[in-house]
Amino acid sequence: MTETNPPRRVWRSVLAVVAGLVTVVALDTGSDAVMHATHVFAPFQPMADNLYLLALAYRAVDGVIGGYVAARLAPDRPVRHAVILGCIGVAASIAGAAAFWNKGPEYGPKWYPLTLVVIALPCAWLGGKLRALQMSSR
Repeated sequence: MTETNPPRRVWRSVLAVVAGLVTVVALDTGSDAVMHATHVFAPFQPMADNLYLLALAYRAVDGVIGGYVAARLAPDRPVRHAVILGCIGVAASIAGAAAFWNKGPEYGPKWYPLTLVVIALPCAWLGGKLRALQMSSR
């Protein structure tokens, strides 16, 4: 390791991205649980497009928050950490889309997982950018 990137800083970078990822997963899972508990979403039944738009909306917000968390905890280059989180989100969204692509209507319309792939990186980037703007205003 070089002096400019000691192991401790590398681990802080890894933990920042992991914390952003945990934030997104916790928020998405928690929101889904609330939607199911309140019967807004019926379990394993086809939903109307407007309900998928609702899920997409809170997933976008969660992605921004996750990007902000990764940037906030990053030892340096906050936007870069958020973008790394966004790339992980793209990969996870592609994997999810591939896994459930032809599983049936209870897994949603085709546009939904494709939109998750498309928004993952911009939402995380926006969270990182918000943190960078906050830092620059101080």
